[in-house]
This record gives sequence, C-alpha cells and structure tokens, in this order.
Amino acid sequence: MNTKVLSKLLLLEALSASFLIVACGGTSDPGPASGASASGVASAASAPASASRSTGGPVSVTTAVAKKRDFDVNIEAIGTVTPVASVDVKSQTNSVVTRVHIKEGQFVKAGELLFTLDPRPDDANVAKVRAQIRKDEAVLADAQRQLVRNKDLMAKNFISQGALDTAQAQVDAQLANLVADRAALDAALLALSYNSVRASGAGRAGAVNVFPGTTVQANVTALVTITQLDPINISFNLPQRNLDAALEGLKSGGMPVSAKLPESRSAINGRLQFVDNALDAATGTIKVKARFENRESRLWPGVFVKTSLLSHTLKDAVVIPTTAIIQSTKGTVVYVADKGKAGLRPIKVLASQGEESAVTGIAPGDKVVLEGRQNLRPETALVERTPGASGAAASSRAPASSASAAP
Repeated sequence: MNTKVLSKLLLLEALSASFLIVACGGTSDPGPASGASASGVASAASAPASASRSTGGPVSVTTAVAKKRDFDVNIEAIGTVTPVASVDVKSQTNSVVTRVHIKEGQFVKAGELLFTLDPRPDDANVAKVRAQIRKDEAVLADAQRQLVRNKDLMAKNFISQGALDTAQAQVDAQLANLVADRAALDAALLALSYNSVRASGAGRAGAVNVFPGTTVQANVTALVTITQLDPINISFNLPQRNLDAALEGLKSGGMPVSAKLPESRSAINGRLQFVDNALDAATGTIKVKARFENRESRLWPGVFVKTSLLSHTLKDAVVIPTTAIIQSTKGTVVYVADKGKAGLRPIKVLASQGEESAVTGIAPGDKVVLEGRQNLRPETALVERTPGASGAAASSRAPASSASAAP
C-alpha cells in the first residue's frame, strides 16, 4: 500500500515537472523571436537616417579650372590728375588793357596773342632813344672828319701829337655812346613788346580776370591761367615696400601705368615719369608721377583716378579665381572637384590681382569650387554646374531631397 502510494506520488511529480518544462519552453521560444523583430524594426528605422547622413544628396557647385600662365602683379593706388604746366599770365609792365583776344575756356597755341596793353608810353620811349641815336651818329661823323683833318695836319707838322690823340679820343667816345644808345633802344623795344601779352605755351585758358580798360600792375595782376592738358600727369603715392620696383621701372624707361576714371570702364595707358627724392616719414609713402597722352581731354586736372602700375610678372604661375579661396582656422584652402567628390587643398597665395590670384598647392587643370563651398565637407558628392545656372542647381537638389524623404 505504501509502495503503491509512493509510486503514484513519484509519477505525479514527474508529470508535473514535464508540464512545467513544456510550459517554460513555449513561453521562451516567442521571446527571442519578438526581440529579434523589435531590433529589426529599430535597425530598419535607423538605416535610412544613417544612409542619408553618410551619402546625403550631392551638392550642386560651380567650378573653375586652374590655369597656368604669366601673371602680372600690379600696384594700385588712388591718384590725382595734375597738369604738366599751369601758368598764371601776368603783365610785366604797369599799363592799361586795351584789348582781350581770347575767350574763357579757349585752347591757345604757344606764342598766341592774348592781351594788348596801352603801348603809347613805350612807343614814346622808343622814339626818344632813336632820336638820341641819330644825334650821336651826327656827332660821331663830325668827330671822324676832325680826326682825318688832324691826321693830315700832323703829317705836315702843323699840330702836335696830343691834338691828334684828342681827336681820336672824341671818335672813340662817340662810338661808345652809339653802343649805349643801341642797348637803350633794345630795352625800349623790349618794354614795348610787353604790351603784347602772348601765351608761353599751349594749353587751355581759364577764367579771364581783366577787360579792356582794366589797370594792371607789373607781375601782380593775373590776367588768365593757361593750363597744359596734353600730355598730362597723374600724381599718387606708393608704399615704401614698392620703392625699389618704382626706381627699377624708372631706370628701364618708365614702367607702364594705367589709369581708370570712376565712371569709365576703359583704362588710359601711360608711363612712370618721376619718383620723388625723399620718403614721407609721416605716411611711409613716396610721391610719384606718371605721364599720359590726353588728346581727347579725358583726364582733367584735379580729378581722382584709380591707377595701376606693373610691378613684376610671375612666370608660369597657377591662376585661380579669388572667390575660390577660403581663409580658415587651418590656413588658406580651396575645395577642388576630384572624381565627383570634394577635396580640401591647402594653398599659398603668391599675389592677388582683381578677381584672380596666383597660388601654389594645386596643379593646372584642377577644378576649384566657386559657389556652394559653404555646404561642402571633404568627400562630399558633387554635381557641377555652369556659373549662374541657379535653376539647374535647384533641380539637381530636388531629387536628392525627395529621395531622402521617401524612407
């Protein structure tokens, strides 16, 4: 009896244990399956985000090809147009203006008559001197006749040698008087010529300050100003570091200089003409002048112009647009398009001129990125477009954004 009861109890325990194992196994099998599906959903959800971060959409950029050529390095400065000569015409005698022969703003030639002054006082002086000359010529003729007679008398021993010497002295004195008279006549004629005021050089007349009847004082009253406009100078200052280049250019016959007016796109070409003999210690600059032909009167005295003179030429330099250059914390760099991806290249700027720069660090033929640099990182995929094709850039970006939004 006890044995049967014990056997039944053992059998019940065994059955209970097997049911318990089966129950545990049924609940444990779905657990891993559900866990796997959960992780699969998470990975599937995160996969598009990571893919979009790693590949992103290709960035639309414009590029320019680096070129190898000679690169002119110019020195730029703001200059002032100055005339080669500007003369204040003044009277050289006290007189009265009787006639004005020019108009304001008129172009005059060298030697052209400008004003006529009252010549009557000087005409009288000339007549007086000429009368004195005729008088002295008559006295000289009489002295010469007396000398001839005295020589005849001396030959016959009728007069002494002293009397002959006196006659000779009178002739010599009258000859000297005639020389003085002719000098006085030249002076009187010169004073008379001052009544005709003429232009000392060619140029443009400014404002006329006198009129017929105006009294003028010698070397005081300015009648008009004549300014030479062709050729014409431009004065500007150069920094001390460019002094050697300017002196070298001056020795070689004058380095080329171009000038451009603010309202004009075309430049006027000239040559360096003058370098001052002292540096301005206050500003650290040296004054220079360049000369330009000005037949069309495009340059006007007092006008400010932008000047540029050739300092030197870099032979076989690599030239890129200046807009491609980036100043970063790591130095000066540019982005290049290499096999459809962006690459970062450190460079060194040798010289910049306008919209172009000569650099080292990239090779001729490399494509440097101009627009779209702010969206780039190294290895970013690129879509190149021509400059100004904003519509094409927008269309090239649209598929990328819709593709990333689809997942």
